[in-house]
Amino acid sequence: MNQRARISMSDDDVTSFLEGSRKLQLATINPDGTPHLVTMFHALSEGRIAFWTYAKSQKARNLERDPRVSCLAEAGDEYAELRGVLVYGTARPVGSRDGVLAVGMAIARRMTPGVPDELLLPYVEKTGLKRLAYVVESTKVVSWDHRRLT
Repeated sequence: MNQRARISMSDDDVTSFLEGSRKLQLATINPDGTPHLVTMFHALSEGRIAFWTYAKSQKARNLERDPRVSCLAEAGDEYAELRGVLVYGTARPVGSRDGVLAVGMAIARRMTPGVPDELLLPYVEKTGLKRLAYVVESTKVVSWDHRRLT
C-alpha cells in the first residue's frame, strides 16, 4: 500500500473529523480570480458542510457569481499529528428563512456547547435577518491522518 492510501481517512472518519472540528477555512473566488480565504464556524447538514454569512459579505458576493468552494478543516501541530479534510465543491444557497435559521442554530450550538436553545434563538433570529446560509455539495474530498504513519 502506498503512503497516500495509508493516511487517507475513510468516509466515516471524514464525517467524524468534520463533526469534531468547530471551524474551517473557506475559500471562494474573487472577481479577479484570486482566492478569498476566511475562517468560518460550520455545522453539518445531512453529512454536508453548512455555514452562514452576512448577505453583504465578500464571500456571499463571490458565491453569487461563482459557487465553487474549497473547505479545509485541520488539526495537529507536529508532522506526525497532522490530520485534515479538504472538501472541494459547490456552495448551494439554503432557500428558506427557516433553513437559514436552522443552519444558524446548528452553528450556534457548536460554538456554545451546553447553552440552551432558548438563549441562542434570539441571537440567531436577529443576526439571521441579515444572513444567507449555504450547504456544500462535495465534488471531491481529500483527507490525511499522519498518525497512521507510525
